[in-house]
Amino acid sequence: MALDKQNEGKILPMDENKENTTEDGIGLEILQIIKDSQQQHGLRHGDYQRYRGYCSRRLRRLRKTLGFKCGNRHKFTGKKVTVEMLSDNRYADNRYLLLVLMEAERAWSYAMQLKQEANTEPRKRFHLLSRLRKAAKHGERLEKLCESPRVDAKTKLEAQAYTSYLSGMVRFELQEWKAAMEAFNKCKTIYEKLASAFTEELAVLYHQRVEEISPNIRYCAYNIGDQNAMNELMQMRLSAGGGGGMMAEKLEALITQTRAKQAATMSEVEWRGRTVPVKIDKARIFLLGLGDNEAAIAQAANEETKERLYETLLAECRDTIQAVREELKTEAKQRERSDEASGKVTNLQFLHSYLTYIKLWTVVKRNESMAHMLQAKLKEPQTDENKRGPRPQDLIRLYDIILQSLAELSTLQGLEEDHTFQKEVALKMLVYKAYRCFFIAQSYVLVKKWSEALVLYERVLKYAKEVQSKAKTLNNSLKDLPDVQELITEVNAEKYSLQAAAILDTEDAPEAPSQQKVKDNTPLCERLETFHLDPTLVGKQPNLVQFPPDFQPIPCKPLFFDLALNHVAFPPLDDKVEQKGKGGLTGYIKGIFGFGS
Repeated sequence: MALDKQNEGKILPMDENKENTTEDGIGLEILQIIKDSQQQHGLRHGDYQRYRGYCSRRLRRLRKTLGFKCGNRHKFTGKKVTVEMLSDNRYADNRYLLLVLMEAERAWSYAMQLKQEANTEPRKRFHLLSRLRKAAKHGERLEKLCESPRVDAKTKLEAQAYTSYLSGMVRFELQEWKAAMEAFNKCKTIYEKLASAFTEELAVLYHQRVEEISPNIRYCAYNIGDQNAMNELMQMRLSAGGGGGMMAEKLEALITQTRAKQAATMSEVEWRGRTVPVKIDKARIFLLGLGDNEAAIAQAANEETKERLYETLLAECRDTIQAVREELKTEAKQRERSDEASGKVTNLQFLHSYLTYIKLWTVVKRNESMAHMLQAKLKEPQTDENKRGPRPQDLIRLYDIILQSLAELSTLQGLEEDHTFQKEVALKMLVYKAYRCFFIAQSYVLVKKWSEALVLYERVLKYAKEVQSKAKTLNNSLKDLPDVQELITEVNAEKYSLQAAAILDTEDAPEAPSQQKVKDNTPLCERLETFHLDPTLVGKQPNLVQFPPDFQPIPCKPLFFDLALNHVAFPPLDDKVEQKGKGGLTGYIKGIFGFGS
């Protein structure tokens, strides 16, 4: 980060920064500079505040290098770049154009930062509009400066496109759809012309800009009255692929805004023979877009796109369920106040059950899609031995999640007495149990546990035949489920190949010599000279050394005892020891006054 701030937007000396000042005039790669700066300084992660700080620092460096400061520390003196300045040879430098461009980018990035914050603080929308207007004003100044005869034609066109984009953004936020659409179309036309006139490398950059503008044009067309625009937005969402980023976020926001307008006409939903009124706006928007989301998933071009769409649908569903739960809490408090005690499931509770059903069934379909993808990879030959490929255990985990979701489905509130629904859920559980059991058997085959695998294959056939017998009583119960007959055919084939592999494995196992199979509990370190076939050496507790080791006798350090001391007679010392006499009270008094000394 320190190096990033040291090198960002480094200003070169006057003679070295004129690579765009050619014989044709002053030139500035406006779109290239914008895109590079945005990607390197925060917008790759949607951090507009960081990008705004970068624009401010670069403006300060530009003014300092060009000697174009606005006064001093004591007084502000405004300075503006004019067309007359660019006509003067002393100011024939593209950095003066860059100065105005950075001012526009700073105002635009501040507006986008406020747009993110306005989701929770609506008052900031007024400041957002002010900043956008400021950015558009700087863009108009840049376009006017580029009208100078010293500026080349390409820079003039890019300045016009940039100004049209900023003007369109202002109109878009003000919901002036017709004016916004005209501005965006003008911007799109200029970039398309530029893409056709230059090399492929530059054309890619211009085409990316056109793709960013297209969702806004479609949304404006929808608001003007074009009913096909919503379908075009959905197609653009699909074509965005599995990647995220600003493009995908913009499409999601535009589609949500479109659904919010359509949701005003939706008042109720019917499920399991019961009509439920929908009064929560978030639930209306979600249920209105449910069909479009399912259609988009069905039309997804690849598994990555499908996975992203599933995750988006689940995220929206969770948010909607949370909103319904908040309403349920409010309803429960109102019941407590009015002392109502009814065992009947309310409309709001039934709506909660319906949304939970959608969430759980989406989880089932997503995991089933992932299982199909893994199953296809499992059948492919492994090319890279160092790379870990899919295993049956991965599929077992997916089917465990599916069965858990189906178990939750059977406990939904309001559906306990719906016997048809309970039978359908039980039938679905049998189907996925059969598939789970099949892949458990496959995992046993890999470790050559033939008998266990054979028993599990028989269990799969039992589940499959039970499904076929129960499905006759339930109409259309298997239309959304995997084909059970295909599973039966595959299991029968696997059974025959398993029996053949078991026979070959028994015949191919070499019979080891009897002297090598002698069971010996001696540790390996003590019988290195003799070979024994000991299967425990590759097990979890190989007998390598004896631990803890046995105790061994070792010589101790000798202890010396002085026994002669007890037999030594020492000479008497009575004459040398001072004898203390017993003086009594008289001696005590003498001792106090010093008479005895």
